[in-house]
Amino acid sequence: MELGIIGLPQTGKKSLFQLLTGAKPSESGDKNSAGVADIRDAKFDQLVKMYQPKKEAPARINLQLLPKIESDSIREGKIFTDISKMDGLCHVVRAFDDESVYHASGSVDAMRDIDMINSELIFHDLIFIEKRYERIENSRKKKADVKLDQEEELLGRMKAHLENDLHLRTFKISEEEEKLISGYPFITAKEILIVLNVSDDKIGDTSLMERIREKLAPLSMDIMQVSAKLEAEISLLDSEEEKAEFMADAGIKEPALNQLSALAMKTLGLMSFFTVGKDEVRQWQIRSGSTAPVAAGAIHSDIQRGFIRAEVMKYNDLIELGTEEELKKAGRFYVMGKDYIVEDGDIINFRFNV
Repeated sequence: MELGIIGLPQTGKKSLFQLLTGAKPSESGDKNSAGVADIRDAKFDQLVKMYQPKKEAPARINLQLLPKIESDSIREGKIFTDISKMDGLCHVVRAFDDESVYHASGSVDAMRDIDMINSELIFHDLIFIEKRYERIENSRKKKADVKLDQEEELLGRMKAHLENDLHLRTFKISEEEEKLISGYPFITAKEILIVLNVSDDKIGDTSLMERIREKLAPLSMDIMQVSAKLEAEISLLDSEEEKAEFMADAGIKEPALNQLSALAMKTLGLMSFFTVGKDEVRQWQIRSGSTAPVAAGAIHSDIQRGFIRAEVMKYNDLIELGTEEELKKAGRFYVMGKDYIVEDGDIINFRFNV
């Protein structure tokens, strides 16, 4: 899964990308930068403490720092091509005052900047619909096709939705309708996470974030806030104790990566399950609502193909009772078949035969 980081110039996108991935972003503003960030999960950390494995393997998320959004990139359209390839978007928004850092619009106004980017994304999708209308009309001249009529009617409803300043991820669509537009590069259909980049003296003040959250409610967007500059400085400290102390003093309750991990998983519609043992504790990502065989396939296609059963422990049960043996004695060790829907935090051992 790929999460694209977007935003206007001078919003702190590069600082956040480097903080999350440890990778140095491209010096060129018109090139993508790729990186990987570990998903931070308290359940995973607790299982590592419990099993003391030889190897620990947290799940990871792929991040792409996309070129800055400005007049040239909008006019040329390449930025939208890059965005359309992402599974979800992380929109970094400037909410800090710093006279030494210019703002493309001349002043800091987070809601204005969010509205501006949202308008550009909506405009992109409207242009695509207009182009699709033209192709449908040209195809009709060659032969009649009921599916083209159905698609045109669907696109008309989508167009009306967009013209009301709403994103397509809030547009209700049936499975059959989904097939009609499968593969179309609708950007507003993607999940978007807003990251407010605030100054270090505002990190404990969530009033702006809450006001923006309320305004964004009709668009179904998640929002968080960080001070990328401050956290980048803290990340340079030598010990975890020092980092924890400075974060507490600064009023940072949860590091940026921890916040982003949870919201990115939610934004992308993912959840975690775990495999455990003395050799390895590993976290796996799957789509929410996946069955046990699909989860098995995340490990290896052979396990999915030869799936027999899933032996499931619930994380909270294991933490409460302390050991697998106690869990079994209490009758909380479950054997599940192909129809079992995996739950977030499940600890699973798969039985299979190929």
